[in-house]
This record gives sequence, C-alpha cells and structure tokens, in this order.
Amino acid sequence: MIHARRATRVAAAFAMALAWGSVANAATGQQSFATCAACHGARGEGNAATGAPAIAGQQLAYLQRQLANFRTGLRGAHKDDMYGAQMRAGAQAVLRDEKASAAVAAYVAALPATRARPVGKFDARNGNNLYQGKCGACHGGKGEGNAALFAPRLAGLDAAYIKRQFGNFRHGMRGAQAQDKYGRQMALMAATLATERELDDVIGYIHSAGTPGKP
Repeated sequence: MIHARRATRVAAAFAMALAWGSVANAATGQQSFATCAACHGARGEGNAATGAPAIAGQQLAYLQRQLANFRTGLRGAHKDDMYGAQMRAGAQAVLRDEKASAAVAAYVAALPATRARPVGKFDARNGNNLYQGKCGACHGGKGEGNAALFAPRLAGLDAAYIKRQFGNFRHGMRGAQAQDKYGRQMALMAATLATERELDDVIGYIHSAGTPGKP
C-alpha cells in the first residue's frame, strides 16, 4: 500500500513537472517569437509585402526542420535566395540551438492557422485535377499537409510565396543539397508543372479548397 502511494505521488510529481516544463517552453517560445513577429506578424499571419509567409498553425516537425535547415545553411545559403538569406540570418541570431528552435516552433504551431483567399483568375477544374494528380497525395486533398509524409500545410500560404518557393526548387536554390532529403523530393515534383498558368490554377485551387465555408 505504501509503495502504491509512493508511486502515485511520484507519477503526480512527474506529470506536474512536465506541465510546468510545457508552460516554460511555451513562454520561452513566445518571448523569442517577438523577434520573428516583426516579419511574420504578431499572430504568425505572414506579410506578403515583405515576403514573409504565414506560419501560424504549420506542422511542428516541419517548422523544426526548416529552422534547423536555416541555422545550418541547408536552406537560405544560395547567393540568389535573398529572402532565404534574411531568414537564415534571423534564425542564426535568435535561434542558436535546437532547444530555442523547438520552443519557437511549438509556440507557432499552436497559433490559430491562417487562410488565404483566391486572388486573380484561375481554372478551378484544371487546378483541382493538377493538384490531386501531383500534390494531393503528399500535401492532403485540401492542402492541409500530411505529417506522416513530412509534407507541410499549403493552405494559408500566399500566392507570391508559393510561386517563389516553386521557382527556388526548380532553379536549384532549394532542395539541391544531398542532405535535404525532402527538399530534393519537392524539387523533382516542381518540374512537373510545365507552365505558369498551371501553377496559378493549382494555387487557386489550394486557396479555394482551404477557404472557410468551402466543401
């Protein structure tokens, strides 16, 4: 009986320690995110005018992986990747180790996810067909992402950012390094959308499918 009570107390203490650790981690992440908010917005909603994507509600593992890629130079080191270089400098200055990155990533992942509405004209049927045939198997039928396949959420990202990243993948500015396994996979897929019109249709579909009130 005594041993059972002791085990219960130990378990309760351990659970409390984990809870306090989570609170402390969230507080650390929020504090560090104050620097990130200057570009990505106070709610992680992004800022198309400055080229900063929406990151609120993005998958935790994806956020951690990209922050690590920026810190180590696996991403943002190409001479022509101006926006990537800015993010790399910020990551190296503020998020100097895995612990700091994990805290910020946890805070951002817990923020309410943003939505992006369609901008401009697009062929909805063609966009749907192209997306489901080339993107949906990994990124989800509505751009919600798939953590099991390490594919990030696309819904909520603005059109300019998606286009820029597609160009980066196509031109070897991202996903060209051997260590970037998932980036290399995406670089291969980026080459399968032959024209700018096709990409516009796919982006239009992603935005329409991820808009509240849409089926």
